[in-house]
Amino acid sequence: FFCRKKCINRFVSGNDFFILLLFYIIFIFNYFYKFHLDGDYLKILMDERGKKYLIKEDREFQTDLGIIKKEQMERATIGDTIITHLNKEFKVIKPTVNDFIDLMDRRCSILIQKDIGTVLARTGLGSGDRVIDAGTGAGAIALNFGNVVGEKGKVFTYEIREDFAEVAKKNIDDFGIKNIEVKNQNIKDGIDEEEIDLVFLDLPKPFEIFEDVKKALRLGGWLAVYAPYIDQAETAYRIAKKLGFRDLTILETLEREMEIRPQGTRPKTRMVGHSGYLVFARKL
Repeated sequence: FFCRKKCINRFVSGNDFFILLLFYIIFIFNYFYKFHLDGDYLKILMDERGKKYLIKEDREFQTDLGIIKKEQMERATIGDTIITHLNKEFKVIKPTVNDFIDLMDRRCSILIQKDIGTVLARTGLGSGDRVIDAGTGAGAIALNFGNVVGEKGKVFTYEIREDFAEVAKKNIDDFGIKNIEVKNQNIKDGIDEEEIDLVFLDLPKPFEIFEDVKKALRLGGWLAVYAPYIDQAETAYRIAKKLGFRDLTILETLEREMEIRPQGTRPKTRMVGHSGYLVFARKL
C-alpha cells in the first residue's frame, strides 16, 4: 500500500491520492451492488408481447422469440434489456407478488386477486401485523399477507397436506420473503400463536375452530373465512355471532372489466363472477 502510494505521489499530491482512493472504493461498492446484491432479488423476463418468464440463470433460455445465452442470463440485472439471437427484446424486471403468483408452481386452486384484495382492505392489515392462515395450498394468500405485513410482521400458515406444504415452502423461498412460517400440521389440533391480528381460514368446516381462533386473536383482531358455498358462510356467520364476535358480515366480490372500442366504452361480456363468499367477524 505505502509503495503504491509513494509511486502515485510522484504524479499527484497526498490529498489527491485519497480522493482517488475514495472514488475507487465507491466504484467497487457500486460494482458489488449491481452484480451481487441484485442477485438477492428474484428477476423475471418480459417479452415484447407482455408474456412473463421466471429467470433460471444456470441455463440457456429458449423461446419462439429467440435464444438468450447462459452468460447473458447470469449478467442480467433488474432494468436491463436483453436481446435474443433473433434481435427480440426482453426486459428484466423485479416482479411484484402478483407477477410471481402467476408463474409459481401450483398443485391446487388458489384465491384470486379480487378476494385477496377484499380481505386485505376489509381487515385493514398493515405493517408489523401477525397473521394466521389455515389452508395454505400453494401459498398465494400467505405471500400476499407476508408482502403486506413486512419485515416486522409475521405470517403463520397451516397446511395439513405434506405435498402442498412443500410446494408452498418452495414458492415462498423462491419469492425471497422471510417472514412466513409454513406449518405442516392440522390447525384443528390447536393454535400455537397468540396476540394475532388476523386469522384467515380456507377450510371445509372453519367454524369447528372458532373458539380457538377467538383465544388466539388480540382484542380488535379479525376472523376472515373463505367459503365456496353459501351454507358454509351462513353456518360460519351464525356460530361466530353465538361466540360473541362483532362486526359480522358476508360479502361476495364480483369483478368486471371495461371494454374500450372506437365505437365507445362498455362492460365486457365476460366477467369474474362467483368464486367464494367471505365472512368477516371481529373480536371486540
